[in-house]
Amino acid sequence: MQQQEGATQERIHWADVCAAQVDQNKPHYIATGITPSGPIHIGNMREVMTGDLVYKSMVERGLTAELIYIADDFDPLRKVYPFLPESYADYIGMPLCDIPCPCGKHANYAEHFLEPFLQALEEMDVHPTIVRSSELYRSGRYTDEITTVLARSDDIKEILERVSRRTLPDSWVPYYPICSKCGQIVNAEILSHDPETTSVAYRCPCGNEGVSDYSKGEGKLVWRVDWPMRWYNLGITVEPFGKDHAAAGGSYDTGKEIVEKIFGGSAPFPVQYEWISLKGKGAMASSTGVAISINEMLSIVPPDVLRYMIVRTRPERAINFDPGMGLLSLIDEYARLAETHDSREYELSTISSVATDIPFRHLVTVVQIAQDNDTIFDILARSGYNVDNKEAVLARAERARIWTRKYAPDMVKFTVQTDLPPEAFALTEDDRYALGALLSHYVAMDEWKAETIHNAVYTVAEDTGVNAKKIFTALYLAILGKERGPRLGWFLEALGEEFVTQRITDAVNAGA
Repeated sequence: MQQQEGATQERIHWADVCAAQVDQNKPHYIATGITPSGPIHIGNMREVMTGDLVYKSMVERGLTAELIYIADDFDPLRKVYPFLPESYADYIGMPLCDIPCPCGKHANYAEHFLEPFLQALEEMDVHPTIVRSSELYRSGRYTDEITTVLARSDDIKEILERVSRRTLPDSWVPYYPICSKCGQIVNAEILSHDPETTSVAYRCPCGNEGVSDYSKGEGKLVWRVDWPMRWYNLGITVEPFGKDHAAAGGSYDTGKEIVEKIFGGSAPFPVQYEWISLKGKGAMASSTGVAISINEMLSIVPPDVLRYMIVRTRPERAINFDPGMGLLSLIDEYARLAETHDSREYELSTISSVATDIPFRHLVTVVQIAQDNDTIFDILARSGYNVDNKEAVLARAERARIWTRKYAPDMVKFTVQTDLPPEAFALTEDDRYALGALLSHYVAMDEWKAETIHNAVYTVAEDTGVNAKKIFTALYLAILGKERGPRLGWFLEALGEEFVTQRITDAVNAGA
């Protein structure tokens, strides 16, 4: 988005536009929410990051604002997901907060997935107020609103049918009790409602008849009513949400009318966002297994780079995430941005505790050469990088190592051969002649520097008449046993002069 001012052109970030469009004269509560039914992936991160960017822009404008993360841990388990044992079929329909933790180390199922996600938020410099849906329901926070909903079920039904253009059963009531027998949140037959005792009598499909006290959180509202109810109760003024909710007749449209006509409140300022898709696999979803968790991503990508992925893209545009070479390009793009420090994208992405001075692409080469941490430091120091902060250097190197192992395409991976590879014995006489000339250049060099090492190949090609591409290939064959490898000058600099000159000597002599 751009704005003309005379002969100059100023770039305005989309988060700043949102912050400028809301009411400037009242406090704001920006809500985000995710159901912790499985590993929380980077697709989910877009919602929280979108809210965080708008929040930070508001604060910079001098507005009073609070970012809220609502953990929807009171939602039911929908099915046995691919990452769960079949025994979890016994818990289908039960609130996530009431289901045992899969690893046995957390208070419940929801906390098993929430804990690593909340840790990731901290690392991403996102610091919301954490609110758990189960606690809101069970503390009685929503009691008055649920009483209103039950009293005006017919009015809500009319709104939903008219706006969403769907037909609901005559007996429909937007409150699902938790069955006292089967423990599930169920679309039960509501037999009666007593507002004085905040209780609902119901008949569950399992055959059980019971009483649900909604002041104690013994049931919950259906999603399309729960959402506007929480807008009203929590005073939400801004909320990002996915395009499915924003569709005509979708849950935002119905919620807007319900919050106004049933509760006398207002719908929050909407910030619609598109999905993050995994390249070649479609939209991410833990339920289908097409996902990369945010914690897994943070094991390979600096958190400021992940922030940048969201920052640089307008919310209404889809992001096609490529964890392979696309991720390497994203890291390079952010590194170039960081060199100037003067863009709005950089301001909203940067995290002061994150070191970004060593190129990730170079570290991918270094970690495949080095056998231990001391060698990593030696190589980086030889290349002129500051390695005083050893902890930060090793953390970045570990990210490069994991990326190389799990996501790098084969063309990026290599192994430096301990001895002269068999492929080097097939080099032609011209190849060896050119390598001999290159060896003379390298031995005579004053400094073992990447650019000089790289450019020497072109000088030798011109002097000997041997095609530069053939010389590159001969070097890779002599060192890796394959025809391609990392960018040569920086690769040979990392290997060190002693190793390289000895390997070239061996290759030249192999044909003798």
